[in-house]
Amino acid sequence: MSPVPALATGPGRTARRAVTGGPVRACLALAVAGFRRTTSYRLAALAGIVANLTFGYLRGAVLLAIAGASAVASSGYAASSLMTYNWLTQAAIGPLALWGTAELSERVRTGDVAVDLARPLGLLPTYLAQDLGRAGAVALLRGLPTLLVGGLTVGIVLPLTPGPWVLGAVSIVLGLVLSFLARFLLQLTSFWIVETRGLQTLYMVASGFFTGLVFPLALMPSWLQTMARSTPFPAMLQDPVDVLSARATGVAAWELVGTQVLWVLALTVLARVVLAAGTRRLVVQGG
Repeated sequence: MSPVPALATGPGRTARRAVTGGPVRACLALAVAGFRRTTSYRLAALAGIVANLTFGYLRGAVLLAIAGASAVASSGYAASSLMTYNWLTQAAIGPLALWGTAELSERVRTGDVAVDLARPLGLLPTYLAQDLGRAGAVALLRGLPTLLVGGLTVGIVLPLTPGPWVLGAVSIVLGLVLSFLARFLLQLTSFWIVETRGLQTLYMVASGFFTGLVFPLALMPSWLQTMARSTPFPAMLQDPVDVLSARATGVAAWELVGTQVLWVLALTVLARVVLAAGTRRLVVQGG
């Protein structure tokens, strides 16, 4: 395969080196580019840590205040497990980008997406590789420090056996892919809708609530849990945290990971269908 020239890493930015060796190597190069681009904003990472810690302590205080309620007791969450959940989810906010992203929407608005569509590597794998690189950098710069400070100051309880860590790592990666696919689908609406900020706001509210970021889904009424479980949101955050913290073990943990895989497959198919329809519309409109 001939070299892939100047693969895009964002609006107005291109990779410095040509990528050779096929799509796998191209995706790795894009992931590295996404990692490097994110790590260049170190002051922003520091500000993110401060924000994560501030809201982590506030949310932790609220969770502790309701820890003795009957609804919490019946859900199986003790004070220690609530704190573990609190800090694991706080550390995951940045990598998951639950507030949404607008890079692709902006490139559609400016017409730069036409360049992306002309590249040998498809739009979906290109943006997925970049986003995984970004998520890795944010996890390193913001997620781990947040978890470390929270653990040292408040205390968290994590499993001592390797099983939950290994399966939890798989679940975390699947959650990251799911989060990307959901945000990618949201941004694809820009092929039809010029202004997508309203949808972005709706997504931010829904993702914060149904992923379990505000509070664990087990604290919700049963009908609301059922509604949340009918969406891919719990598989982005709630399920990976349950697997990693060993709240879900054995068959239950594998069922959660299996559900994540099914959601990844479903959203991948949907993303490809919507992207194909959007691309046809873009060509009809002349780019």
